[in-house]
Amino acid sequence: MVLSDSQNHHHSGTSSRPELELSEELTQFLDQLPSHKHNKWIKRALAVLMRMAEEDLERLDWKILTAAIEDMERGFQTFYPYRHTRKVTIFGSARISALSSEYRLAVEFARRITEAGFMVLTGGGGGIMQAGNEGAGREHSFGLNIQLPFEQVSNHFIADDPKLINFKYFFTRKLFFLRESDAVALFPGGFGTQDEAFETLTLCQTGKYGPAPLVLIDEPDGNYWHIWNEQICNNLLQRGLINPEDLNLYTITNNLEAACNTIRYFYRVYHSSRYVNQQYVMRLNDELSDEQVEQLNEEYQDILVEGSFKKSRALPQETRDETSHLPRLVFHFNQRSFGRLYQMINTINQFQTVSTIEKHPEWK
Repeated sequence: MVLSDSQNHHHSGTSSRPELELSEELTQFLDQLPSHKHNKWIKRALAVLMRMAEEDLERLDWKILTAAIEDMERGFQTFYPYRHTRKVTIFGSARISALSSEYRLAVEFARRITEAGFMVLTGGGGGIMQAGNEGAGREHSFGLNIQLPFEQVSNHFIADDPKLINFKYFFTRKLFFLRESDAVALFPGGFGTQDEAFETLTLCQTGKYGPAPLVLIDEPDGNYWHIWNEQICNNLLQRGLINPEDLNLYTITNNLEAACNTIRYFYRVYHSSRYVNQQYVMRLNDELSDEQVEQLNEEYQDILVEGSFKKSRALPQETRDETSHLPRLVFHFNQRSFGRLYQMINTINQFQTVSTIEKHPEWK
């Protein structure tokens, strides 16, 4: 619902006019709601607001709710025209100098990944974020800025661009970083970068994000991520706090070509996935052979709670899905072995055929 200017500004002598017009628009909106294609979800959202309005909430609670919704509105509107283009989020320190070799490395990575057809998301600030926007260029860049008292002025490569979004809250900003990205590339950074690395890993490990490639990139002679990985292996893994398969959730590399190929090849045969009732539906860019499916059944039976891997067309519940033309692999996933699931996707992507070579992995 779009409010007119008269609803946003009070004029002398007409203080009740905005409320009257809002009431009229609400009445009209509710009359049209049954025919809205998303009426089920709109009704749920309205029901939540009505319940909250009846509760004894603080003014601050309503300010937080309203600002969060406004954050999401800006995000949804900005990304919608680009929903069919795959994107890569670049994380890294805001404090890295534009004269440093790490900065130039991030510029080159962003340039190469956009040449492969992807768009780039950064935090819109300085350092590695600026390098990502510089390398991608304004046309292929998004900036997801955050309102901070320091360090977070928009870099000049994305400033004043319609694809620059200014968020009030970190949590809404993080939501869009991962919701909109098909891969995450991390360069060295401080607390913020570490937070982004571990949150992304947590969401990958629990299936709340992805499957998608997570690439940790260092300079040719750098050891930032290798030292980080030693901590993971020597502390978390050895103490049984993570599984050995969890190491498959990320890739560490000192080579830009390898970093770009890790992202590109992830979508060579694998396209995307979703749950339909209790079944995990994996959409593929090309149909697997019976022999290839049998290989998966032999190697990855441990991730199933019952049954086997089976080829399928789009299920009846997917008739309105924009990927309904793609072949499927359907199975009952145990919803915990995501490291092994990533291994299986890597195996599937090695089942490359002539037809998949010609496809553009950045289109979704």
